[in-house]
Amino acid sequence: MLSPQEIMQLIGSLIWLLAGVGVFIVGMNFMSEALEKSAGEGMERMLGRISNNRFSGVCIGAGVTAIIQSSSATSVMVIGLVNAGVMTLMQATPIIMGANIGTTITGVLVALKNDYFNMLMYLCAFAGIMMGFAKKEKIKVAGLLCCGLGLIFVGLNVMSSEQAFGNPLVESMFQGVFRVIDFPLLLILVGIVFTALMQSSSAATGVVITMVGTGVMPLELALFIVLGANIGTCVTALLASVGANSNSKRVALIHFTFNVIGTVIFTAIVWLFKEPIINLLVSLFPGEDPMSLQMRVSAFHVVFNVTTTVVLLPFVSQLVKYSCKVIRDKKTEEPVHTLKYIDDRLLTIPAVALMQVKKEMDHMFDLVEENIMLSFVALESGDVAKGEIVYENEAVIDFTNSALTKFLIKLSPTVEQSDEVIVGSYFHVLNDLERVGDHAENFYEIAAEMAEKKIAFSPKAKEDIREVCSKLMRMLHISKEAFDNTNRDKLPELAVLEEEVDAMKKDLTASHFIRLADGDCSIEVSPYYSSAVAGLERVADHLVNVGYSIVNPVGSQDEE
Repeated sequence: MLSPQEIMQLIGSLIWLLAGVGVFIVGMNFMSEALEKSAGEGMERMLGRISNNRFSGVCIGAGVTAIIQSSSATSVMVIGLVNAGVMTLMQATPIIMGANIGTTITGVLVALKNDYFNMLMYLCAFAGIMMGFAKKEKIKVAGLLCCGLGLIFVGLNVMSSEQAFGNPLVESMFQGVFRVIDFPLLLILVGIVFTALMQSSSAATGVVITMVGTGVMPLELALFIVLGANIGTCVTALLASVGANSNSKRVALIHFTFNVIGTVIFTAIVWLFKEPIINLLVSLFPGEDPMSLQMRVSAFHVVFNVTTTVVLLPFVSQLVKYSCKVIRDKKTEEPVHTLKYIDDRLLTIPAVALMQVKKEMDHMFDLVEENIMLSFVALESGDVAKGEIVYENEAVIDFTNSALTKFLIKLSPTVEQSDEVIVGSYFHVLNDLERVGDHAENFYEIAAEMAEKKIAFSPKAKEDIREVCSKLMRMLHISKEAFDNTNRDKLPELAVLEEEVDAMKKDLTASHFIRLADGDCSIEVSPYYSSAVAGLERVADHLVNVGYSIVNPVGSQDEE
């Protein structure tokens, strides 16, 4: 029976232990956030190389996870990309496998700690805090990274201190618990629950490695908990797939199945050959110092994930078929319109989300260009056979404008300071593209009404409209190139063309009234012609706004 003093001492040690775990998790989150911000371009390049090659998929998954230090975040990001239709199941599966390899880096770092390394990490945490007061965003991000890395080891050392795991009472309590739950399947369950609660296999493995290093947990028990941690990390991906499409749910199922199969295989191996495996790990890392004890767990964690990937990589297509059989496509009606490249799950990785927004806007630009071309043909020739395409495109343009604006509102607080200007320009480009789409629809409706009434512009009026349309098409191509490639070279030409269109509007209006007076144009056509000319001039204004958004994203030149 414990005395009141021992009970208070035990409670104090448990609080100290929880504080260490808390600091460790905060450090992990800081480091992950900083790596996401600083490595945005690197992740974009990696994701840009997505292909059907399984080996490159594994490398991408391992690389992205090593960058952001979270296999759960990588899994959620992949689910978002699959849900948005950017990635297929065959492409996503190797990336998920690679993510499990990338997450082992944290365990290796944790295992390497010693007194000298700890002192360096303390200085790193202090330096990171000081860097946070800098004005430059890059220095702040670097400071967040240093602070996070330092706090990870501060938390680990708090856990392994005499006030926590170093307390004989705490040590005897945990040893008593592990004597009760020394059955492998129970230990795997503990690993699953512990990791699911912490929402990070890296954090859970880090705590286990620390417990082995302090002697609180025997190595043979730690191996089974580490195996369970790999299943527990799937909880985040499973939750992220709720409400997603069938393919996204299949990604989460494949992730879960992959880790379960690996755990079953290694559980059987460790259970049957426990002593030879323990002896091998001890021979690889001899000694009873904390680093040697910790490296044994870390090495096992690496071997488990690498071996499972090597064994299951040839069966990617079978895993995909299995997931399709378990999760069948629903026969419910799909929404009328959906975004092509965007999914809210990508908000967890702002750099990737911003890249996908750009793709979505490029698609919107293509639809606007198609509608402008069709409406110009209708105005010039009276051919209104493509009305269904124009109206369908316009519906998608309107939906994309609304949905992307809402997405950017959610995204804008999470992007780094240097990307805020880009987000601001996207708001304005969306608005201007939507207005151009509206004008294209109006031009088509003018042509359709005139065709219905069997009236047409005079040959001279058609020639004038054709000339303006030609200039507008040139402006559209320049503004699209400027937006796509951040190319400023042709912006002066864009401004000149806009001035020419403004001047032509006045000339065309004056010429039209002369033709009316001479009887060359009918009064019935006059309202349609005036509306078309005014609309063409407004399109020129919006195209200039789009082109110059990369130079001056604060606002458009004019509003309607």
